[in-house]
Amino acid sequence: METVHKIGRRKTAVARVYLSEGDGTITINKREFKNYFTTASLQYKVQQPLMLTENVTSYNIKVSVYGGGVTGQAEAIRLAITRALVAINVENKAVLKPEGLLTRDPRMVERKKFGQKKARKRFQFSKR
Repeated sequence: METVHKIGRRKTAVARVYLSEGDGTITINKREFKNYFTTASLQYKVQQPLMLTENVTSYNIKVSVYGGGVTGQAEAIRLAITRALVAINVENKAVLKPEGLLTRDPRMVERKKFGQKKARKRFQFSKR
């Protein structure tokens, strides 16, 4: 099996995932993934598609991620890994789709409007 390359996005984070057969090593931006994502919840998000398809020790994953914050990056990586697993084996789709892992979260930050403090917050109104 050659390397599978997929892209995942969330908010302003973009993750490029290179999935190849191996022993289950995950490298994010040339760092070990437990050093990159220190909290258990973020580590779970990254490993979630692998756990559901029972492939935790089947593939080596090399990730290049930029933009956004830690949560956005973790969710972008999760989407990219999910897409790569489906590309390798179509049967994985039946497991991952009901969990909502194949859906790209479309929510983005709303832009700031002129004449207002933020996107929706307004300046204080004075009647007199």
